Amino acid sequence: MNITFNNRDPVYLQVVRYFKEQIAIGHFAAGQEIPSRRELAALLKINPNTAQKAYKEMEEQGLIHTERNFPSRITSDEAMLSSVREELIHEAVETFVQAIKPIKVPVNELLDIIKEKYEREEKEG
Repeated sequence: MNITFNNRDPVYLQVVRYFKEQIAIGHFAAGQEIPSRRELAALLKINPNTAQKAYKEMEEQGLIHTERNFPSRITSDEAMLSSVREELIHEAVETFVQAIKPIKVPVNELLDIIKEKYEREEKEG
């Protein structure tokens, strides 16, 4: 696990986002066992209470489930898993739109720029 934490957002929310990103790209599969809270805290060098808070948040969102005396697992709810990808896309687009809106770039020009940049990144990446 490799997360670079920023100083803006609470660490537990950054952990939740990391899990969502890993689900969206298929690194975490439905029903997959995930590290214990203590293991996660050690892996990421974060406070165990922060790991606990991240897991609690993910459980409340339905991303993971935990049964007594068993490891936590990624949800098996396929609808939930597919909605994670959509949520991340919508968040990114919303942030982008809010940043670009004051510049008043025509939509067609903007789409051309985005397509060109995206394709260039794919070739280089």
